[in-house]
Amino acid sequence: MEGIQVSTQAAGSQNQISIIKVGGYIDTTTSSEVERALNGLLKQGRFQIIIDLGNVDYISSAGWGIFISEIKQIRENNGDLKLVQMIPDVYEIFELLEFHHILDVYDSVQAAVNKFEESQYVEVVPRQAQANPSPQFAETPPQQQQQPPQPSRPMPHQQQPQAPQPPHEAPAPGMPGPASHQMPGMPQEEPQMQGARRPTILDKVNMSVEEKIKHIVATNPDLGAYKINKKLNSPDFGFTKVGWFGVRSWLTKLGLSSRKSRRQFSESFRQMAS
Repeated sequence: MEGIQVSTQAAGSQNQISIIKVGGYIDTTTSSEVERALNGLLKQGRFQIIIDLGNVDYISSAGWGIFISEIKQIRENNGDLKLVQMIPDVYEIFELLEFHHILDVYDSVQAAVNKFEESQYVEVVPRQAQANPSPQFAETPPQQQQQPPQPSRPMPHQQQPQAPQPPHEAPAPGMPGPASHQMPGMPQEEPQMQGARRPTILDKVNMSVEEKIKHIVATNPDLGAYKINKKLNSPDFGFTKVGWFGVRSWLTKLGLSSRKSRRQFSESFRQMAS
């Protein structure tokens, strides 16, 4: 079909994973080709599916609708549908529609294949453990029942010598008070939020990558990973080169992968700064 190229192939240790490789654009006129390939796999009972979008320039609502409408049936059959290698422009729409709460995204086909393989292994191991229980498991409960009465007697005597130890934990007269001991556990940017001085360009340049991303999110919560990466690679932040995939990883690690979470983070930032 003109405007789109669709092909399928098998992957995985037992060829149990199906990869649909798509090229071109997916809209109302071309989405039927992707839908046909997907339905063909489902009829064959193949429910571990990867959609390779590395060569897709655009996806319309009709295209996204195909993936969302089939995901329930796929997961009901112990399968999953994973999207891989989306270009920044396509991912921006994907994130804007908040489909990342429904579909998993990976940077490469191999990463998605590995995830399928890992989930399959995790499902098999517990069943084998239950089918062949070790004799140690039968002996453990009696041992646990016999041991508690023995240590219960010396426990009061063990607590008494520990009582004089709190003075070692208390700060010495010349040492910082309790408030200063809490500072290392706090996020690094919180003291800046509470301070009267706004960070200068030099401050931004010298920030860690994590602090830079938090600062950008706090001041521009509606920016996605692609635009955050562009801001990082600007003079204001010392031309920090993280890459779009790197920014996505940081946002996931910081719990800021959704627009809603970034807006909540920005709101808390403003409240602490006021």
